[in-house]
Amino acid sequence: MKTILAGMMMSLACCVSAQQPWQKIQMVSADEVKKGWVAPAAEYGPEPYYGLNGAVDASVYERDLDTMKRLGYGAVTVQAGYGMTQAYLSPEYMGFFREFVLAAKKRDMRVWIVDDAGYPSGFAGGKFTELHPELRMQGLAVAAKYPAQGGETVKQAVGAGTVSVTAIDTDGKTVPVPVTNAGIAWTAPAGSWTVMVVEHRFMTSPTRSDTNPKRVKDGSQSLEDYMDPAATAVYLAFTHEAYKKAIGDEFGKTVMGFRGDEPDYSIGGLPWTPKFFDHFMAVKGYDVRPYVASFLIPMAKETRDAKLTEVQKRARADYYDVISQMFRDGFFKPQGDWCAANHLEYQVHLNHEEMEMQLVKSEGEFFRDMKYVQVPGIDSIWHQIWTDTVSDFPRLASSASHVYGHPRAFTESFAAYRPEPDVTMARYILNEQFVRGVNLVETMYFPASTGGKGGPAKYMQDPAYPALLQYVRRMSYVMSMGRPDATVGLYLPSSSMWMGDASSDAMFVSTERLLSEHQIDFDIVSEDALGGELKVDGAAFVTASGNRLRTVVVPGASVLSEAVVARLKKFAAAGGHVLFLGRTPGLVFGRTLLDARAAKTDEFAWAKSVTDVQLPETPTPPAYPPTVAPTELLAAPTIVRALSAVTGFEEMKLAHEDSALRYTHRRLKDAEVYLFFNEGADAKTDTVMLQGSGGKKIEAWDAETGTVRAVVAKKMDGGVSVPLDLKGYETRILVVR
Repeated sequence: MKTILAGMMMSLACCVSAQQPWQKIQMVSADEVKKGWVAPAAEYGPEPYYGLNGAVDASVYERDLDTMKRLGYGAVTVQAGYGMTQAYLSPEYMGFFREFVLAAKKRDMRVWIVDDAGYPSGFAGGKFTELHPELRMQGLAVAAKYPAQGGETVKQAVGAGTVSVTAIDTDGKTVPVPVTNAGIAWTAPAGSWTVMVVEHRFMTSPTRSDTNPKRVKDGSQSLEDYMDPAATAVYLAFTHEAYKKAIGDEFGKTVMGFRGDEPDYSIGGLPWTPKFFDHFMAVKGYDVRPYVASFLIPMAKETRDAKLTEVQKRARADYYDVISQMFRDGFFKPQGDWCAANHLEYQVHLNHEEMEMQLVKSEGEFFRDMKYVQVPGIDSIWHQIWTDTVSDFPRLASSASHVYGHPRAFTESFAAYRPEPDVTMARYILNEQFVRGVNLVETMYFPASTGGKGGPAKYMQDPAYPALLQYVRRMSYVMSMGRPDATVGLYLPSSSMWMGDASSDAMFVSTERLLSEHQIDFDIVSEDALGGELKVDGAAFVTASGNRLRTVVVPGASVLSEAVVARLKKFAAAGGHVLFLGRTPGLVFGRTLLDARAAKTDEFAWAKSVTDVQLPETPTPPAYPPTVAPTELLAAPTIVRALSAVTGFEEMKLAHEDSALRYTHRRLKDAEVYLFFNEGADAKTDTVMLQGSGGKKIEAWDAETGTVRAVVAKKMDGGVSVPLDLKGYETRILVVR
């Protein structure tokens, strides 16, 4: 193990990353973008997700690459498939993969490597179960429950994996039960009690592995211990280092990077790693073991509706806080660092980004997971985006890229849509994501055409599909250039969600929608970002991409950290705007949420608050399609006026209100780029007033044809007025020189 870690560190130290143009923010001129926009470089995609299923040989993948190229794909995301004649990660497989990469290079195509033989990422095609079972994923579970009435003694042996024994009464009160000589002997005080024995076990999220002979999603091939950097070092040795040995000379050229998929803790217990309790003590300063049994109560079927006490909720929030840090540092950071050191990028999306209350329990915190990921992503593979939904969650990926200074965010789209989208609907689904800042497109699914079967999905076979891909390629390119220019930051209340506060999530989702419906461009920001990661420059929080957030909206948060409160107060004193919606936080925490203090009466007097608004009803946990939190409760005139007052609608404003129009805004070296999307079916004719634009020359860029035409604009105080005519579901790019 030490040898593997030392080798990894040496590799990282010796490989100094020289970023390629597409890997960094490019502040180029509009004329430079115009030159590359007609036929963008292959690095800007799009790419199909290609499965190497069956006895794939050169004749199969060359035929498929030719088909992809003919359709208009500039790159390909490739995954080892089931039934291959070469064993996954074997020397024979790596020799085969090198030939595949060279075939893509011959066609001037780029390659993204799926980092495992299926999903979630992190099982190395079964090698952890086979070769390193000690590094498999672990969790905490209730091993036994013993009821006891006052005066009764519970005397039982406990297993070697026991981490804590706790007695809990019907009111939620907890009492630690000592373990002596591998057993307990505890006499219950007055009341009705349950003694819960908690132990650590090897357990895994189900894996869908193409090396599983049963071809099912199950636990037979365990994931690695995500919170242990040593496990990820072994994972990288199994996978990334093997690819490097075979095709490292194409890294950063033909090979763009590694693509991860849905790493998460979908387990029937609490995420855990052997060093967890020691690390928790170092971070939080107290022993969490007496509380862990209470965290497991809602996970048991017979007690799912049980209510945790306030103290238990706070301790559980601390537990998730530490999980999210260890998940980031144990799994995501080593891979991001490895890719950067090897001239590559790491792209990954999590599980159920559109359902944050579930995500915080299985992945900790979106932004923490994405901090060291060069291409943050989301997926839209079910019905998350359609004409009958409102879906702002793609901004999570684009905002992470903006906050951490990366030029691109990606989407995995279409895989399991029912009904399958046609070309028109596919365009709509992608436009909803483009206008929310996503700018790299991967489409699912293209199985290898082995034995005359497989090949492109049905919607890819439409004669109109190549034109759609050309459109996508141009949109991806132009929306990757320059930097984002949103001036509003929307706080993601993850710490409130760790506390189990579903109303904060509902308010967050409703506020996303409200901002979008009123054409206010924004980036989502996390507690870590506001508390220290973003630079404060007077009345602005500055992202690593360079956009200046002059307004911060805090929707429905029940708790904030002292660091965030202090920085928001300083920001407001310098002239920045802070708006609390629904309520101001009732708790403020420092090192721990367990010891959070009650907010003072005038704690947030320096901010504007709109609190006389009913919180949205908490949606029931959705299947697909996901429930959209109601926006009607938020769309009150008082809130709209408050938003107008604090944001000033600095960027743009429509002559007439229109909740179906969405937009996003980027800045080039000498121009501004506005992308508009009519999410409604009806055509609209309106005028858009662009504030602060010089308006010397305004152009409409047509991503369908690659043409550019001049637009007649009218000068106005502080900007220009531009006519905006859009058909139903149509986009428009305006470039203001």
